[in-house]
Amino acid sequence: MLDSLTFGFLGGGNMASALIGGLVARGVPAGAIRVVDPFDDARQRLTQTLGVHALAAPDAAFGASDVIVLAVKPQQYRDAIAPLVPLLTDNLIISVAAGIRLQDMARWLGRNRLVRAMPNTPALAGMGMTGLAAAPGLSGADRDIATAVAQAVGQCVWVDNDDQIDAVTAISGSGPAYVFYFVEAMERAATEMGLSADQGRQLAVETFRGAAALAAASTEPVSVLRERVTSKGGTTYAALTAMDASGMKDAFVKAMHAAAARGREMGAEFGKD
Repeated sequence: MLDSLTFGFLGGGNMASALIGGLVARGVPAGAIRVVDPFDDARQRLTQTLGVHALAAPDAAFGASDVIVLAVKPQQYRDAIAPLVPLLTDNLIISVAAGIRLQDMARWLGRNRLVRAMPNTPALAGMGMTGLAAAPGLSGADRDIATAVAQAVGQCVWVDNDDQIDAVTAISGSGPAYVFYFVEAMERAATEMGLSADQGRQLAVETFRGAAALAAASTEPVSVLRERVTSKGGTTYAALTAMDASGMKDAFVKAMHAAAARGREMGAEFGKD
């Protein structure tokens, strides 16, 4: 499906580079991809490492791309898309900017063939998780294209409406930082108990990797998997009891609600006329 399409990326940062690399790996010719980035160093990197056309500003060919991915920071969004709008044709537009709502995209771009996407940084390792929301009336064919783009760097899930992307942002968009946070804590505990920092990191990272793989392979609730590791009166029981006593789970859930609330605030802030 994708190898017959042309792509334009507005922004050439890490997420755009990950998506481009995934598309090329799945058969999209590098010559069918145009990337706009204002920085010369970034354009040279994109050309040398990925073989794509790199431009300082959008041109007519960029504006005629079958699929355009808006991969710019939300605070730069309005300024970045301004020179693109007059060049647009009948493109499918996928936005990966946090907090930018579909209703605002439709107003600014003057069209409704839109998808709002929230990928996460494991896309850089081909193991991303992306949430997708469609503008009203988006065709099944366009959904298939957006799904294939997201799956070029991992897996994806469609949500029912634009508002739910804030929840996706809180769970998986910001989620890698939570994992790194716990890895940091496990590394610290390892060194406090006499292991080296390298040993602590390896033990923590591989434990997360293995536990995630086990959860993905199992059809059972994760609570059951947790209980199987937790013998009454054993070491895991002692650790989880300490976590519960400190209110860790409630604090963690509260933190994700805070992330979702910030996503809604960003939507209101950046969506102002």
